[in-house]
Amino acid sequence: MPKSADRGRRTREQLIDAAAVLVGEVGWGAVTTRLVAERAGVNAALVHYHFSSVQELLSTAALRFASKALAESAEALRSVSPAEGVERIFADLSRFTGTDPESLLLAEAFLAAHRLPELRAGLSALVVEFRTGVAGWLRESGVQDADAVALLLGAAIDGLVLHRALDSSVDFGVVAGPFRRLVAG
Repeated sequence: MPKSADRGRRTREQLIDAAAVLVGEVGWGAVTTRLVAERAGVNAALVHYHFSSVQELLSTAALRFASKALAESAEALRSVSPAEGVERIFADLSRFTGTDPESLLLAEAFLAAHRLPELRAGLSALVVEFRTGVAGWLRESGVQDADAVALLLGAAIDGLVLHRALDSSVDFGVVAGPFRRLVAG
């Protein structure tokens, strides 16, 4: 592969990473071409070379992060029982403080999705894919109402992260027990 293609791919990745961090620092609406370029250490013209707009760049960053986070959660569930899986999910949530860059990126992306149809469609597809996978895992384990439990679990995860952003004392561990009982039948 030519060196210029590698360099172009690295620049694109630098821009995506810079945009993701900046959303958490300054908010979705305040991220500019100049800010992203400065953070990535590249010429501002390269932002528009790689992305048609700042909104496309931010959407790409949000979808990449959401895809990675959901894939990691789904993978952690594959080889464990539903009770163990619930414990893992809520233990893993502890990394989200509600004010960390990843939590803020997701919160801002959910808000922006109401104005950006492509982002909404992308996030929707990721959430449906995750929920479908969790429902299948629960169903294979004999959990009744697997689709409904998967929906509750997904909504609880999103809601808990948002609650923690407002109240740092929110303890994800306290809901693990009720969810464990829910999936135990």
